[in-house]
Amino acid sequence: MRACFLALASLLVASVAAAQNSALDARVEQELPSLVSTYKALHAAPELSHHEDKTSALLAAQLRSFGYDATEHVGKYPKPEWQGHGIVAVLKNGAGPTVLVRADMDALPVEEQTGLPYASHVHTKNDAGADVGVMHACGHDIHVTTLIGTAKLLSAMKDQWHGTLVLIGQPSEETIDGARAMLADGLYSRIPRPDYALALHDSSELQTGKISYTPGYSLASSTAVEVTIRGRGAHGSRPEVSKDPIVLAAEFIMAIQTIVSRENSPFDPAVITVGSIHGGTKGNIIPDDVHLQLTVRTYKEEVRQRILASLDRIAKGVALAGGVPEDRAPIVKASETEVTPATYNDPALTAREAAALRKGLGPENVLEDKPVMGSEDFGLFGLEGHQIPTLMLRVGAIDADRIANSQKTGVPLPSLHSALFWPVPEPTIRTGVKAMTLAVMELMKK
Repeated sequence: MRACFLALASLLVASVAAAQNSALDARVEQELPSLVSTYKALHAAPELSHHEDKTSALLAAQLRSFGYDATEHVGKYPKPEWQGHGIVAVLKNGAGPTVLVRADMDALPVEEQTGLPYASHVHTKNDAGADVGVMHACGHDIHVTTLIGTAKLLSAMKDQWHGTLVLIGQPSEETIDGARAMLADGLYSRIPRPDYALALHDSSELQTGKISYTPGYSLASSTAVEVTIRGRGAHGSRPEVSKDPIVLAAEFIMAIQTIVSRENSPFDPAVITVGSIHGGTKGNIIPDDVHLQLTVRTYKEEVRQRILASLDRIAKGVALAGGVPEDRAPIVKASETEVTPATYNDPALTAREAAALRKGLGPENVLEDKPVMGSEDFGLFGLEGHQIPTLMLRVGAIDADRIANSQKTGVPLPSLHSALFWPVPEPTIRTGVKAMTLAVMELMKK
């Protein structure tokens, strides 16, 4: 008798879950045309970090229309001309847990080359005054759209959950100072301290319709480093009277390649990339200085500190070997604002959400993935010391045909930050909204 009762109870639970899942699918499909339209509008009008005026205003207006109490301009920056564009929206629904869901809003200084009918043609001045193209080459437009869809569904489904839902529109993720700015502006004194924090990021490798997760460390720390190689300028025809900083910069770039290969344990992942080098104005002038911009990625803090020390040592060594006077020694400076720790997905929270997503999306559509050396500042919402459990999921954004063609030809798919990257809107948004709604419901269900 007991076995029959348990079987009947299990059948009833499964039947209710299937009905709820079907109802959720119907709600997502109903909202999808409007969400895709919003996504395309966002994609065509991207805004750089620290300048997300229109994007933040659109998000705040949408969230207010769903019944959320939205606060704008959260997050102060060192420069007074950088207004805080952070959005904090709260929906209270009785006693229960507090769950934070974050989406980043900023775009990149990239000239779009996708040829899409809704491609960005935006040009603007960056903070250095240079004219740059602007593109959502990292999918933050997908993230904002997914947050809007999730917000609307959860507002309409208040009878199925309880607690306090906090939605964050975060500026300046690409410069990895937006989360820190919002926290420094008293974010957690303005809202109930979250019991959990969730986020979603699109993937340039994962097929649409699928979600992936990584327990534990998922993304590396990131530190922006600026290096100035100083020399002595001269006429291009008389290099013997110069201390050529361009040659010294080339030697420095080659020398730092040995930091990872010869100074770092192969069991401690690390990346050093020189992404920008500028020096000189004309072919027959040897300049005084060359400026380089680097990014350093690690998982361990001690590895990060060792790499920064090595960069300084090698720069000084190259200058010394080149006969540069002591008063013209190179300058190596790690940013104090464009820095973020490694992103850590709480294992227990990850396992719980993965199980819920398998039920809602199907086990074949929820995959465990490996860590990557990309970086995010979302983990800061966990207060760095893992005091608040955090989880970042990835949603597939690439159709099966493009993946198959890449595998057949051996030509890699365009990565995030590429001028050629584009997610397939409908299935990416559909899966993202459903996954994030399920993830929140799992933590706040009655």
